[in-house]
Amino acid sequence: MRARARWHPGPVTEPPRVHAIHVAKARRLPTRTVPEVEAEEGRGLVGDRYHGSKHRHVTVQTLADLAAASAELGRQIDPGLTRRNVTLTHGDLPTRPGSFLTLGDVQLQVLRIAAPCRLLDDWIAPGAMRSMHRRGGVVCRLLSSGTIHVGDEAAWETPPPA
Repeated sequence: MRARARWHPGPVTEPPRVHAIHVAKARRLPTRTVPEVEAEEGRGLVGDRYHGSKHRHVTVQTLADLAAASAELGRQIDPGLTRRNVTLTHGDLPTRPGSFLTLGDVQLQVLRIAAPCRLLDDWIAPGAMRSMHRRGGVVCRLLSSGTIHVGDEAAWETPPPA
């Protein structure tokens, strides 16, 4: 007698999570890795160079984009060297301006795609800026205050095409 196959729901897809948080006190200073950061609505991340700026409050990227850029570059790209504030474990970030993103309990709104800086070629390796093209994440505005922690769940809805 043949055994009946059992039904399995398949792999469970974990929600994206905050993998790393980086802040830099000034434009050309190196970023430092922190386990959490205070986010202030309309102001930015406390201790970051863009805190107090009108719009550019938080930059977000994913490990998947970094892996693709690393493969193209032929060298591992450390998340902190890209100068993005938050690195997520996975997922396709919403890139349409006006899209909403939640990190833990903190609400953000996407403003634009983050363009890689030419200084990446100096900080990482020649060709790093090119490998990060279209993989640089997004620039967001903070819509609420709170603390963002490494391990926090990230959520968003991909809006329908315009």
